[in-house]
Amino acid sequence: MKSSVILLFCSISLIAVSGMVPAWATASSGAALAQNVCSACHGPDGNSLTPSFPKLAGQGEAYLIHSLKDFKSGRRSNPIMYSMAQTLTPSEMDSVAHFFSKQKMSPGTANPKLVALGQRIFRGGLPKQGVPACMACHGPDGMGNEPAAYPRLAGQWAPYLLEQLNAFAHGKRKSTNHGMMNYVAAHLTPAQMKAVASYLQGLH
Repeated sequence: MKSSVILLFCSISLIAVSGMVPAWATASSGAALAQNVCSACHGPDGNSLTPSFPKLAGQGEAYLIHSLKDFKSGRRSNPIMYSMAQTLTPSEMDSVAHFFSKQKMSPGTANPKLVALGQRIFRGGLPKQGVPACMACHGPDGMGNEPAAYPRLAGQWAPYLLEQLNAFAHGKRKSTNHGMMNYVAAHLTPAQMKAVASYLQGLH
């Protein structure tokens, strides 16, 4: 018993001296931030109930951190998220992003009438319009690319995806990957945007 207490004391002292944050503290603080700061719009586990607010559950950790930094700097324009991001330190951004990335995204459904076109755009692109396949960056399953910080699209709300495509198309949102999303969205028709957004909502 005495040796266990000494070992615990030494471990705590080492953490205090080195500045290391134990994994349980990061997970705990991330969950608390999600509940106190994010849940009103995105739900306590990152599954928002309103399509205008994106689902964060299961989203890539690197993408979430990158987005929070962009909101805080104003590079990505959103009054609500700008205010929220101002309250977060870099370590808090890391913690809340880690928490949401470990949650399970609720599945969605696609409009059966739009699946064929949406799937064709996602998997094969539209060569005649110069539009590459979405899966080239976001993965064949739509789960994103964590090292590149490309977001998960599978299961995301179609209305939110459609809003973002329109924002990219009209330059209201700037793409970080050399303007790729601005280019892609600008070469899609409204009907094509709607189809691929619906297909992605049902992809899981």
